[in-house]
Amino acid sequence: MKNEMDDVLKILVSEKELDEITTRIASEIDRDYGESPHRVVLVAILKGSVVFMGDLMRKIKTPIEIDFMKVASYGGNTASTGNINIHLDLQRADIANCEIILVEDIVDSGRTLAHLVEYLKLKGAKSVRTATLLDKPSRRVVDFEADYVGRKVPDEFVIGYGLDFDEKYRALPFVGVLKPEAYEK
Repeated sequence: MKNEMDDVLKILVSEKELDEITTRIASEIDRDYGESPHRVVLVAILKGSVVFMGDLMRKIKTPIEIDFMKVASYGGNTASTGNINIHLDLQRADIANCEIILVEDIVDSGRTLAHLVEYLKLKGAKSVRTATLLDKPSRRVVDFEADYVGRKVPDEFVIGYGLDFDEKYRALPFVGVLKPEAYEK
């Protein structure tokens, strides 16, 4: 069996840096929501953000709830299609009393989160903010900035800590850059 580490060009965000990022963002969320009279709900965008949300939610002191959405904007390759397809929607009868924080692994084009913010506002959410582990502003095609950003990264294909290529590499404990020959086959 092939070792996934063989396909890693370099480590971009170390385990230590990931811990520092989640601690900082948790602190920012506590600052902004610590006195909220409403339900604070972290909504992970499946599948890539699960690891990030798991670490983040353990560090947030404010009472929170969690939920999930599954959204696709990528086809079978490494580029976004531009179409946002919701495969698993947020189903809450109490959405009008919810302050939602969408949790994403990476903001690339910005289309997905920009779409979801507006979508959840239209569904009646009290407020909608966004938290992303990684931000690739050089790839942005819509006017969108996440409210909580872990780290800006260059335009390289990143994997690990929940991020994948063809469902591989998610369990790596760091964010790495995938060797081009691993995805240019």
